[in-house]
Amino acid sequence: MSDLRAAAETAVRQCLALESSESCAVVTDDEREPIGEAIYEVASEISDDAVIVRYPPGETHGGEPPQPVAAAMAGADVVLAPTSKSLSHTRARGDANEAGARVATLPGITEEVFTTGLDADYEAIADHSADVLEQVEDADEIRVTAPAGTDITFGIGDREFLSDTGIVHEPGQMSNLPAGEVFVSPETADGTFVIDGTMRPHGLLEDGQELRFEAEDGLVTEISDDEIRETVETAAEEVGDAAYNLAELGIGTNVAVTDLVGSVLLDEKAGGTVHIAIGDDAGIGGDVDAPIHLDGILREPTVWADGEVVDLPMANGDEP
Repeated sequence: MSDLRAAAETAVRQCLALESSESCAVVTDDEREPIGEAIYEVASEISDDAVIVRYPPGETHGGEPPQPVAAAMAGADVVLAPTSKSLSHTRARGDANEAGARVATLPGITEEVFTTGLDADYEAIADHSADVLEQVEDADEIRVTAPAGTDITFGIGDREFLSDTGIVHEPGQMSNLPAGEVFVSPETADGTFVIDGTMRPHGLLEDGQELRFEAEDGLVTEISDDEIRETVETAAEEVGDAAYNLAELGIGTNVAVTDLVGSVLLDEKAGGTVHIAIGDDAGIGGDVDAPIHLDGILREPTVWADGEVVDLPMANGDEP
């Protein structure tokens, strides 16, 4: 069995639990066709109502796919979307979930990340996620610090912490694959966060390389990196301050990810890491629509929930 085939089996059979009576839409683009074809091959062996839809890669993460792609997503029971640009934070994905589809997006997936990230025990990841969720779900305030200089406090307000375990067995559920995180769209945030792990467009940061951000009242007010600042400014020309929204606080729970590799999709799930995102949060419990969602991963965080230190699952499976 090829590595792509084995990973596709995990995605379709374990994570999505596709049944023979269900329809399945595999959405991919010209740059991720081998992964899409591997998933479609498995899906078509289970269901006679499986299709694969391919389109040119989008221009930015969070950009809407062509209308026929969105229609295919909304009309299926199960959707798997290995694409070079993320469909996670799109109305197309949201509409598919609202129509009852179980959706797994694989944004920016590569063959290496696909075969590595799907080689995991997703039931164990679900257990780690449940443990973290129990520690944070009732908190009013989350504080995160890290050795590189992060010290930021999030006001949770009425927002709900969510868990992305990779187990997508109920109608209307959604997950990234590879999976493993607990996350929230905070109502507000104040302080400094310093990305020293992975962030687009740089990928895996070099030793000593740091991207510094300041946040005030839920908006990012300063960005040290020219390329990221330009991306946000360009989005702001379309949507104003929404582009500067501090969109997400996430805690990685995938203990199978032992090293950061430069893929946001995989690295943000690594146990013992935190990621913070800028831009759109409408797809994760917030109310801000923006054409960008930029995640940055920071190393060696300490997380407090209402003043109590949160036990984070570590990549080696041990608690710190």
